[in-house]
Amino acid sequence: MNVLVTAGPTREAIDPVRFVSNRSSGKMGYAIAAAARRAGHTVCLISGPVALPAPRGVEVVRVTTAAEMLAAVQRRVRSCDLLVMAAAVADWRPKQPARRKLKKQDGPPRITWEPTPDILQTVAQRKTARQIFCGFAAETHDLAREAQRKLRAKNLDAIAANDVARADRGFEADHNALTIFFADGCVRQVGWTTKARAARVLLRELAAYADRKKSENIFEK
Repeated sequence: MNVLVTAGPTREAIDPVRFVSNRSSGKMGYAIAAAARRAGHTVCLISGPVALPAPRGVEVVRVTTAAEMLAAVQRRVRSCDLLVMAAAVADWRPKQPARRKLKKQDGPPRITWEPTPDILQTVAQRKTARQIFCGFAAETHDLAREAQRKLRAKNLDAIAANDVARADRGFEADHNALTIFFADGCVRQVGWTTKARAARVLLRELAAYADRKKSENIFEK
C-alpha cells in the first residue's frame, strides 16, 4: 500500500526574519509514517519545519508554507492508497509579507491577513473510491462537534481528534489520546499513550475501516 503522510507545522512569512506558525512538533505525523513503514508499506512523508530525524526507509519531502505543502500533496495524492493529514497547517498568512525586516521603532505593523488553502478540502474533491483519507482535528474545546463537522465538510473517511489544551498530550508532547470518527458512523477511542502506539492503533483502525468499506461496495454490487 502507498501511504502519504503530512506532519509538522507550516510557516507563513511576515517579513524576511519573522513568521506565523504553531506549536506542532511533527511527532505524531512522524510516528504514523514510521509505523506505516514498519508495517511494510511504501511511505512518503511531507514535512513542515521540524527538529526530527527522518524515519528510516521513508521518503521525506520538506516544505515550509501551506502553499508548498498543498503543491507537494497534489503531486503525490493520486498514487496513494491512504492519506493521513497530520500536519498543523496555518489557517492564515500575511497577504503581503514585508520585503525588508520590520523595525521596532516603526511601531506595530499593520498586517492584512488572507486564508491559506485548505489542503484536505482541495484534494478530497478528486478522491477516488479506492482511497482512504484521514484528517486530524487539533482542538481545545468542542472536540467531537468540531471533528465531526470537519469530517463531513472535507469529505473524509476518518478524522482523528486530539485535545491540544493539555500539556501531557498533543502539541510538542511525546504522548497523545485520540478519538477517531469514521464516515460510516463508527467511533474509536485511543487512550492516553505514546504517539508511537497511537500511530499503530490509528493505522489498524484505518485498515479495519477499509475492509468495511470494501465489504459494503461488494454488497452494493
